[in-house]
Amino acid sequence: MIKENWHKLVIIALLGLQAAVFLIFRGNSYLQIHDNLDLFMAHYQMLKVNGLWFAHGVNAPILHGVSRDLFGSEFSAYNILYVILPGVWAYLAGYALKIAVGMLSFTLLCKDCLGERYDRCKPVILVTACAFGLIPVFPAYGIAFTSVPLIVFLLRRLYLSDTSACADTGAGRTGLFNKRTVLLYLGVFLYPLLSYFSYHGFFILCYMAAAVIILWIRDRRFPRSLFLSIIVLSLGYVTFEYRLFGAMLFTDTVTIRTTMEHGELTFGQAIVTALSEFAMASFHSQDSHTYVVLPVVLIALIVINVGYVMTKNYKKILSDPVNLVMIWILFNVLIFGLYQFAPFRRLFEMLVPPLTGFEFARTAYFNTFLWYAELALVCVRLYESGRKSRRIWANAIVTAAVIIVMFVPQVYNDFYYTCYNQAYKIIKHKETSTVNYDEFYSSELFDHVKDSIAYEGEWSAAYGMHPAVLNYNGIATIDGYLGFYPQTYKDRWIRLEAPAFAGSPSIRDYFVGWGARVSLYSGSDENTYAPYREMSLRDHRLMVDTDELKDMDCKYVFSRIRLDNADEIGFKLIGTYDGHDSPYTIYVYDTGA
Repeated sequence: MIKENWHKLVIIALLGLQAAVFLIFRGNSYLQIHDNLDLFMAHYQMLKVNGLWFAHGVNAPILHGVSRDLFGSEFSAYNILYVILPGVWAYLAGYALKIAVGMLSFTLLCKDCLGERYDRCKPVILVTACAFGLIPVFPAYGIAFTSVPLIVFLLRRLYLSDTSACADTGAGRTGLFNKRTVLLYLGVFLYPLLSYFSYHGFFILCYMAAAVIILWIRDRRFPRSLFLSIIVLSLGYVTFEYRLFGAMLFTDTVTIRTTMEHGELTFGQAIVTALSEFAMASFHSQDSHTYVVLPVVLIALIVINVGYVMTKNYKKILSDPVNLVMIWILFNVLIFGLYQFAPFRRLFEMLVPPLTGFEFARTAYFNTFLWYAELALVCVRLYESGRKSRRIWANAIVTAAVIIVMFVPQVYNDFYYTCYNQAYKIIKHKETSTVNYDEFYSSELFDHVKDSIAYEGEWSAAYGMHPAVLNYNGIATIDGYLGFYPQTYKDRWIRLEAPAFAGSPSIRDYFVGWGARVSLYSGSDENTYAPYREMSLRDHRLMVDTDELKDMDCKYVFSRIRLDNADEIGFKLIGTYDGHDSPYTIYVYDTGA
């Protein structure tokens, strides 16, 4: 019984452990803060608190009022969770949905590709699907990452249905539209509910266009269904992300995307960067493939292709699925590296000016799926070899892969960091330096602060913490974290921060070269928004152009740092607040605005 169902036991044990940890700790879970809690989670709560999810023609209370359209669409499976559930529960539900979508879509595609062979290889497919679902990628768009096999499945079924219909002259006219294909086209249209145009959608459409050309040449027949799918999918993205397209295409406002620096690597450095991405996926797309998947796939590639060479079966090299997927992986990382090579990037921007500042390097995001597709292909080969020893090896490989995903620290491995920090507290009998979800936002403390100062929506700013903390707690801010807003506001913020930038050249370069993190910065090159339990700063001054600050109507500064120069800059301390299970001590200053 155990021998036959070992894969089910592995999957149930791992998923059960994840569920138990998050259900036990809930708001005490240690979730990644950088580019996560300090970004989208705060935006979504801000939209909810202010009743802006479905609003039109209004501004959001961030960056002194920017269009609500610059934030997430209300027509997104992940975002809908934040509409209907409280903050941490929406986050955990999104985490679970990402896993479910990944496992189901990966399994569905494998079953479709393998046909009758699927049942023989089911154990390794399901465990690989579990590993893919668990990959610790960017949480806000985790579903976009793990749903990629679903769009591949839908397009594959449409292409094969069209091919089959054309082969049957009697069904040629109905190949594009029958009950089955209409449902598939509907699936393609609805797919953007799970996806995100800027991260995956644009590239999916580009890959589809390339596939139309390749298949047209190969089959000597125009792939009608695939071409129609491009139109249907495009309409889906425009429909469900109408706010994004409106902001990108129907405004003359110059945004910070046009002045962002994307790297000035030499050609050689760009190639090294591509190779690094090949071996170790970066930040948002870290998929834990380095430790097991990469070496297994590379060894398999050598064995497979040496075999073809030995048997002089050279044509098979160009058609083997393992080789084809690897070519796609290499293409993606090559674009990732070359995008940071200025002549290559500027060529794109010259050919398509509206895409200036667009992150073409996101092609590498597709490798999260492709690496696990390679693993599945290799292990299916081992299973079908007919040798018991190879089946055992395949079982061991996929089991090792899923365990690596679960227990090796990666940027967004919330499970690992929750376990680590909770274990640390139990063993060491003291707190860790970082903070958990509830502590980061400290909602009870800020509710108390707002009541104490009779806060009524006045513009404010944060110092010594992420502006996201204020956004989450219903406080309107002149600062914030947003990757798409008017360049004029960035220029204004540079003037406001001029006194700080004078003593912080590295921070000035950071902000001027990027600009998404609009924050009150240190005047001594110190990180004043690091989400640590205790702030250890040498300089307790706030260096800022107070006239510019007041012109922005900034009434309050909420600070974790007691300002040494408050009198000098004309700020009045109106209250000091702590407690409510928060690690923060908050000093509230009235700027006199």
